[in-house]
Amino acid sequence: MQRDRRLRDRIEAHLRGFAVRPLAAAACRPAAVAVAIVDEGPGADLPGLPRHAEWSRRAALVLTRRAGTLRSHAGQWALPGGRLDAGETPEQAALRELAEEVHLRPDADRVLGRLDDFVTRSGYSITPVVVWAGPGRGLRPNPGEVESLHRVPLAELMRADAPMLERIEDSASPVLRMPLGDGWIAAPTAAVLYQFRELCLAGRATRVAHFEQPKFAWK
Repeated sequence: MQRDRRLRDRIEAHLRGFAVRPLAAAACRPAAVAVAIVDEGPGADLPGLPRHAEWSRRAALVLTRRAGTLRSHAGQWALPGGRLDAGETPEQAALRELAEEVHLRPDADRVLGRLDDFVTRSGYSITPVVVWAGPGRGLRPNPGEVESLHRVPLAELMRADAPMLERIEDSASPVLRMPLGDGWIAAPTAAVLYQFRELCLAGRATRVAHFEQPKFAWK
């Protein structure tokens, strides 16, 4: 418990001392995602990442694969999130989406702060909201929105081969990817994960809004 308190205090202090850059644009639809910190639990259940015989209380983030039936970004890696409803703050939207997508319902006082907004090629201005979400023992996917649900150990974000940068045609900025097990995740989700790693875990004020997304995420 004391270890958990130290981690939470460190993340909250880094966020409190960071000048967030909002990037909302008139043509963009406002959205929020939850960077939800939970127990690693039984493991990530992904190739290259371990499972555990017993519950692990090491910290992890909640990550999903979007359902293949969704109209946009079907099957892509994502943090729980979506559009803001009328009158909602990003914090309220992030908590609502956690409940709707993965049945996780932390109280509002578990919100630790925000990361920089990230404007996507598909027309969203995403506000990442960092949430201390507790053990997460009741996590389960909403099958209408989530194909699979995973707990990514915070240690996985600190890999020496992260981030992975790739140049593509039609863009002056590199695509940012984050390795995950035997695979990888691309921006925009990877950009949020990388800024969380750099700021919240390593204490380095790092910007990510300039990174590109792969062309499959442009629509």
